[in-house]
Amino acid sequence: MPPLAGSKSMANRVPQESNSNVVTIDVGGQIFQTTKQTLSLAGSKSLLSRIANSDNTIPFIDRDPELFSIILSLLRTGNLPSKAKSFDIQDLIFEAQFYGIENLLVNSQSNPSQFDAFNIEKSLVLPMCGRDSPSAISTTQYESLHVAHGSKITSFDWSLQRKSTILTQFTAIDSLLALSEKVAAAGATDFSGLQIINLDNGFVKQTLNWENVTRSGSTVQAIGVSPEYLFTSFESGRRNSNCIVLYDLNDSLQPVTKIGHYEIFGADLDSAIPATKLQWVSGQNLLMASGSHSGPSGVLGNIRFWDIRSGNVVWELKERIDCFADVAVSDTFSSIFKIGVNTGEVFFADLRNMGADNSWVCLGDGRKVSNGKKEGFGCKVRSHGNQVFCCKGGNIELWSEVQIGSMQNQEGRLQERVFRKNLMGRAMNVGVSRITNLDFGGNKMFMTRKDQQCIEVWSSSRSL
Repeated sequence: MPPLAGSKSMANRVPQESNSNVVTIDVGGQIFQTTKQTLSLAGSKSLLSRIANSDNTIPFIDRDPELFSIILSLLRTGNLPSKAKSFDIQDLIFEAQFYGIENLLVNSQSNPSQFDAFNIEKSLVLPMCGRDSPSAISTTQYESLHVAHGSKITSFDWSLQRKSTILTQFTAIDSLLALSEKVAAAGATDFSGLQIINLDNGFVKQTLNWENVTRSGSTVQAIGVSPEYLFTSFESGRRNSNCIVLYDLNDSLQPVTKIGHYEIFGADLDSAIPATKLQWVSGQNLLMASGSHSGPSGVLGNIRFWDIRSGNVVWELKERIDCFADVAVSDTFSSIFKIGVNTGEVFFADLRNMGADNSWVCLGDGRKVSNGKKEGFGCKVRSHGNQVFCCKGGNIELWSEVQIGSMQNQEGRLQERVFRKNLMGRAMNVGVSRITNLDFGGNKMFMTRKDQQCIEVWSSSRSL
């Protein structure tokens, strides 16, 4: 903790009124006045809190007064003022660290409500070291970012400054999940076990395995997380069995239970499909697990919603006609979205009608017929806030729901839902190379493209 500087002059040693709540501070020769309550918002261990609780003299701090005015405004409102845009973000970070309020600066810049999909533009490009393109990305709620590229993982802090690059035991990493700013879970489809890695030094804290009946190694197909559990989809090394294992996040990742344990018997191909995507649906308290594979009759797949308490499937969608290229669940819309692998069109199914027949509703051209080209192959779909993002080739479609009256009609039935396609951000920012990864953190969007060794950072133009 930096010490308080002495008084600048004898004139500054004028005592304040003992019963006054006003605190006077001299920063770099400029006088500031605020209240003890405002300074206490900096936290008990901060320099400013010490000033609030110090004696009645006027302290002198030998720092930049213009930067201090930004810090003081952040304390007063919880947000950075508009004039903060004229300062370099690193200068603000160093100043926030000096005063001990970096956490307040992080929170002010990581507010998801500040994400404006209609006013978004590419604001930064983060280059990767080496020749490998990113294979997986994962963010935390404070916008720190972890990127898997080749056998390496590179981490960036919340201000998107490179923290570290570590070398892992994997040849290539297929699944990556940020558990914190310093710890991530990583797995591969050709390497046994899920590794919990300390990203500061590359130390493997723990390796999680599934002991299958064939006693062969188990590779990781997907990772997911809820506030209580870490979910991992394993497949046996012989590819004849698969399972989803739940680990307790609050108990040193001890295994809790197993769900969806399938063994391949005869011609039952459905049981051969491991879950390649796991997503916790907090609004339904269910785990969504999806997987697909190509066969003689085309691409087949299934989407299952698991009640992890009972270990039962609550709802299952078997994909036979236009299987999903990708699928995502939105708690905001209480819906599941997919991109058809054959048509490349966007579909949604209302989770409020869970279990209903003919669940999928096409948002695009419902008359489109597959021409055998698999137009949706490689497309991605993600939900964030009140929007659904669909990556098609090098561009992104933005889907929004149009609110039409009440959600129920006079008979109490659910009204038909209407979604509209919009342009995302500025047309000048469209890309050419296919988008391979898309993720969100705080008020930023991160994406990678095929054969490019960098991360694109997109944010609203009004954000810092």
